Amino acid sequence: VRISKEQDHILIIPRGLSFSEASASNLVKLNIVGEVVDQGATNLRVDPSGFSPHAAIYSTRPDVRCVIHIHTPATAAVSSMKCGILPISQEALLLGDVAYYNYQGSLDEQQERIQLQKVLGPSAKVLVLRNHGVMALGETVEEAFNYIFCAQHACEIQVHALAGAGGINNLLLLDLEKYKPLTFALAAGGGGGVNMEGQYKWKVGELEFESLMRMLDNLGYRTGYAYRQPLTREKPRHKSDVEIPATVTAFSFEDDQMMSRSPLKYLAQKQQREKTRWLNSPNTYLRVHVPEESMNGEMSPRTKIMWMKAEEFNKNSSGNPIKIEDPNQFVPLNTNPTDVLQKRNKIREQNRYDLTTAGPQSQVLAGIVVEKPPPMTHFEEDENAPPPPPNPFSQFIQEDKGENGTRGEGVPGNAAPPPPNTPVCCAQINPRTSYNTGRTSQNM
Repeated sequence: VRISKEQDHILIIPRGLSFSEASASNLVKLNIVGEVVDQGATNLRVDPSGFSPHAAIYSTRPDVRCVIHIHTPATAAVSSMKCGILPISQEALLLGDVAYYNYQGSLDEQQERIQLQKVLGPSAKVLVLRNHGVMALGETVEEAFNYIFCAQHACEIQVHALAGAGGINNLLLLDLEKYKPLTFALAAGGGGGVNMEGQYKWKVGELEFESLMRMLDNLGYRTGYAYRQPLTREKPRHKSDVEIPATVTAFSFEDDQMMSRSPLKYLAQKQQREKTRWLNSPNTYLRVHVPEESMNGEMSPRTKIMWMKAEEFNKNSSGNPIKIEDPNQFVPLNTNPTDVLQKRNKIREQNRYDLTTAGPQSQVLAGIVVEKPPPMTHFEEDENAPPPPPNPFSQFIQEDKGENGTRGEGVPGNAAPPPPNTPVCCAQINPRTSYNTGRTSQNM
């Protein structure tokens, strides 16, 4: 692709990258003599023999801004046929005048370049390199792609037709002179030959190229292509038609006479004005790291991130200004400004006291009511309640008092075995009676 006619700067893919890896950043910028102007994002070099046909074409055709060269099996097969591209299909007729050159693998000699330029002429858009492949030329990327697209289809049709017919003598060849006025007007008119009246006139290949870009975008590829005209025209819609799912839309009022004096409408308009009011202030800020101040007034080694106005910040300091173009660039959509200020002050208080929290709570489940478990029931002793049942371990407790002197103190002694056929269970212990720790663990 030629990006500058004045300086003859050309972008080309370096040798070693597959076409699926090509991107704007890894293309190499060269001048017309093959000197590197910008290496790009890779350390790969450009093949001089592969660049020489492009340089020869750009130097003799100022109208050309894009050259596409392919040598697929179909195009390489047709380039090796003496008959060349036969006029047996619509795609072949759309190619117009096709030039042929006996390519020897490179154009290092000046005489070879001059010969290619003579063969190409001032108007041919398709060049067949014998035993090598096909090159397509265009004033735009869309036009060059349209010609290479038609050339690929014409070569595929010809290969299949020759394989099925068994030779050229069994094929029906179309008269080029008869169809030339129609096909040339169709190919050079743009818009697929059916440019309708409108504000925008399609150039050659643009209509077809945009359809392919829509196909890639619909498949999930992020092409980044800037469409020149929308696909569908605007149609009048009823106010009940749904364009965007209700889950992602904000509440808005329709133009209804009954709602013209509603206080809710005035409140919504006021909130919208408050959201965009701060955009009128200088809206270019810098992200800077400012040292924090400790509690005793000294400078702390820790830093915090702040946004400062670009004109207030030192121009010699590092940092890239970030322009605020959207009122919700740093705040979620439909957020109350008061909530934003409260959240900011809360975060500042946490940072000041060095509090560690789990962060902001998720609002996904904010509308779901969660039943909290009932609080623990605290029982209070009633003085009028009947006495508790007798404790079966009172005998052992009395013996422990006699041996140790005081209950719960001293070294525990040997406990007497429980009476026969009497299971010792935790449910038999009175929770109001305290026991010696060691004795109780042994009895349990």
